[in-house]
Amino acid sequence: MTKQEAIYDARTLGGGRMMALGFQHLFAMFGATILVPVITGLSMSATLLFAGLGTLVFHLCTKLRVPAFLGSSFAFLGGYAAVVSMGESYGLSASESLPYACIGVLTAGIFYFLLAGLFAAFGAKKVMRYFPPIVTGPIIIAIGLTLSGSAIANCQSNWWIALLAIAIIIVVTIWGRGIIGIVPILLGVLGSYLVAACFGLCDFTSVKEAAWVGLPVKWENTVLSVFENPNWGLILSAIIAILPISLATTMEHIGDMCAISSTTGRNFLEDPGLHRTLMGDGLATALASMFGAPANTTYGENTGVLNLTKVYDPRVVRIAAYLSILLSFCPKFSALIGAMPAATIGGVSLVLYGMISAVGVRNVVENRVDFSSSRNVIIAALMLVLAIGIKYGANDSVSIGFTSLSGLAIAAIVGVLLNAFLPGMDYEFGSNPQGDISVDFEVNSKIQKN
Repeated sequence: MTKQEAIYDARTLGGGRMMALGFQHLFAMFGATILVPVITGLSMSATLLFAGLGTLVFHLCTKLRVPAFLGSSFAFLGGYAAVVSMGESYGLSASESLPYACIGVLTAGIFYFLLAGLFAAFGAKKVMRYFPPIVTGPIIIAIGLTLSGSAIANCQSNWWIALLAIAIIIVVTIWGRGIIGIVPILLGVLGSYLVAACFGLCDFTSVKEAAWVGLPVKWENTVLSVFENPNWGLILSAIIAILPISLATTMEHIGDMCAISSTTGRNFLEDPGLHRTLMGDGLATALASMFGAPANTTYGENTGVLNLTKVYDPRVVRIAAYLSILLSFCPKFSALIGAMPAATIGGVSLVLYGMISAVGVRNVVENRVDFSSSRNVIIAALMLVLAIGIKYGANDSVSIGFTSLSGLAIAAIVGVLLNAFLPGMDYEFGSNPQGDISVDFEVNSKIQKN
């Protein structure tokens, strides 16, 4: 059976087996998807709801042809942290600042629409010339490094639990086989969480008090709630802080589409087209952020499931989306995730943040960025020093007029401008396929082996 034939093979499986495959996709996306709201403080129920709805929206935008699942994006973690920190300077709590961060993510989703239009009008090669690896690589490196302090702080609550989570992730990533090797984060969370619970390190009071059924979205978590009494300075700061991160996630999206195309044997970059897949990702992200859920991204873990099962029918992925939506209406389940100890979060985050920076290094290396060029050295040097220096040496942000800019935002703006105006810009998207798909923020193993 060819890969093209296997795409439609699920039609002969029957309802029971298709449901089982749908649960397997849900299992694969679960660990990474729930980790983002656990780290940021965003709503767990809304996250599950819009992972499902976002996947369905993506499928509609791509003519129901691309078997991709959309879950929480790790790339925006630095942006959420930056906006929460800036919110403190305005006297806002973390929960009050997060809707402002969601406004920034909303603009990132809109930016995807703009890029999709540019890709359709001019082609990816002309557009991506202005966002080369010498810009995206240092941004990605800085995202991981600026988050590292919070990971250590969480680990310090109980290093043994944190180290257990790290050990499980490492073992599963390197030696895991089949579906086990695709979900190291989920297994690291579960293993560490269970041990912590056995030793009485978890408080399950909120789980006992939570209802079995409830609405997944609360008004105070939505973007619309901000405009009851808006802080326009923080809104602008949030947009400037988070929008540049979409440069890195655009590269991740292209890489994920290439991976899914390779796995299924169909060129989804041509049909339905990169502009459609990016538009679907953008619409899903914009919709999720409006209602207090994290930005969405296509998941490498679910591409791994496609590779393992050899069933590429998009309807199986949509079953997982329906299950995620159903699960979002159970507050007790969300409370159970919320009772996870800080040390477990810290251990998983330590791996995750380091991996994000390593992905940035990979992006630079696999694109063969020439650091014998003074032009490239200047761009990378200024971006890294600005991002890290402002984070740890200038109280997380710099005030400019009536707004504040995070180190990540300033670094991204400086990088884009320097790349555009300094002589010697020679990056050509498409000339190095391996480099073009080198951005992947997911933690999984061997997903491309057949």
